Order: sequence, then C-alpha cells, then structure tokens
Amino acid sequence: MATDLKEIIGQLRLERDILQGGGYGSSVHTPWKEERLFRDSITCLNVGVEMKQHPCNECLLYEWVPEGQKGQVIPCHFIPLNERGESIASLEARGDREGAEKGLLDWLNATIHKLEERLADQARVAVGSRP
Repeated sequence: MATDLKEIIGQLRLERDILQGGGYGSSVHTPWKEERLFRDSITCLNVGVEMKQHPCNECLLYEWVPEGQKGQVIPCHFIPLNERGESIASLEARGDREGAEKGLLDWLNATIHKLEERLADQARVAVGSRP
C-alpha cells in the first residue's frame, strides 16, 4: 500500500493522465472488450490478470471505498465520485460510461487537489517546527 502522500498523489496523477489520454479506449490486443476503469489501469495491483494476485486492501484507492462496499469484486468501482454518491459501478449500471469517465476525472482532480493541500500543510508544519 502506498503510504507516502507524494506517492499517492503521483499515482492519482498517473491515473488522471491515463484517463485524459484516452487510455480506457479499446485495447489493440482485445478490441472487442471494453477496458474497466481502474481495474485495467497500470495503477491497479492486479492489472493484466483475471484472478487477483493481490488483495484490493493493499491498493491506495481502498481508503476511499465505503465500508459497506469493501467486499465487492472491484471495490474501487464503488468510490463515491460526487456529492450524489454516484460511483463508477452505479453510472456504468445505467449504461453511462461517459458519465463514469467524467465523474472519475472530476473525482481525481478534486482528490489530487485535497491531497496537495494536505501535503503543503505538512510542509508548512515541518518548516515551522524546525529549530
């Protein structure tokens, strides 16, 4: 699990870059199969394998998964993306893949911003505590 705040921010930025760069389009190797948000990303601990080799609770995204959803097959699909509580799972269940991608992008931007603020606060505290 990524415990360093800079590492978490870096992974979320990478995920954002993948999403913005169209990284969830059809794969050249499997053009008939729609890529799964988060799960088919290089940021996923289990990318490229159907049977999970790593438990999802080792993933940096796990902390944002609601308690009641942590047992799901792809728990990160249940992270609330907005104030309405919509998630990748709920949006895709309605057939709104575009909405899921937009919601995920908005969530990534907001989460990165909050974590960057937290990191800046930590830096200010560290500077203020120096002798």
